[in-house]
Amino acid sequence: MSIPVKDVVLPSTIPKLLLEKHTDYLVSYGTNKDDYTYCMTEHLRMSGMYWGLTALDLMGHLDNTSKDEVLEFISRCQSDCGGISPSINHDPHLLYTLSAVQILCMYDALDVIDVDKVVKYVKNRQQPDGSFTGDIWGEVDTRFSFCAVATLSLLGRLDAIDVNKAVEFVRSCMNFDGGFGSKPGSESHAGLIYCCLGLLSITDSLHLVDADRLGWWLCERQLPSGGLNGRPEKLPDVCYSWWVLSSLTILGRLHWIDKKKLLEFVLACQDAETGGFSDRPGDMVDPFHTLFGLAAISLLEADSVLKPINPTYCMPENIIDRLGVTPSRLDR
Repeated sequence: MSIPVKDVVLPSTIPKLLLEKHTDYLVSYGTNKDDYTYCMTEHLRMSGMYWGLTALDLMGHLDNTSKDEVLEFISRCQSDCGGISPSINHDPHLLYTLSAVQILCMYDALDVIDVDKVVKYVKNRQQPDGSFTGDIWGEVDTRFSFCAVATLSLLGRLDAIDVNKAVEFVRSCMNFDGGFGSKPGSESHAGLIYCCLGLLSITDSLHLVDADRLGWWLCERQLPSGGLNGRPEKLPDVCYSWWVLSSLTILGRLHWIDKKKLLEFVLACQDAETGGFSDRPGDMVDPFHTLFGLAAISLLEADSVLKPINPTYCMPENIIDRLGVTPSRLDR
């Protein structure tokens, strides 16, 4: 007996890429500071700004925002310890430290923070086994390993940590299926695979990966609708269009999936009235899925009207070129 696959049905009419509507949606997002959704997302404000600003940059509309307002906010979010918080008067964390550094790199404005303090904060998060805690409270996760290494590489300060131990910890999180989990023995997950491959890409350690085995696992994430899920028996989600595609691009195996069907799924997740992308067709849009929908399209279409995106850093390639960082890929 066949087991039914969890999936969604695409609408009969799929809109083209609605760049103007997405720009308007992102520029207007958060203008009403009393809006319920805006207030309830204060705990991840810095990452929300990164999602929105990166999406606008991919569309060539970063100038539609107030640069001075963004830079002032980031400068006020740096704590005395050097780490950067999601919002003013919140605790610092590696997740938001990376988001802030990415934004500052886009604006070429790293001088608004104390970079030496950031480096010290990241360095202090590394544990004896090479792993990283996200903050002072001690949770270990390969996401934080990526955030630490990506932050320092963008700052040109990777020498501040024990890179070999960081790589070895990530290697210890590799599973029999070729994927990676959040810590040794944890289930493989597409988002965590991206984080681990990203770290290995930055540290020129991709030779440690079984690219064919992992590439096959990633390709199996594509469902009949064309969408991608993050692990077996889950519904497709636009954000995995990024986590899976970026990983396949780093591995040099992007051609292993059906690009046409995936593009149809991603475009079907647009809201033709308000702009923005949702996780699945018909759901509410948000900046998170809007960035990853646009980022996926940038990877899928070589002649896209969007800027090319770097699969390791999830930032426009022109920014990475300007910084002079060179993450490795297996197709190079």
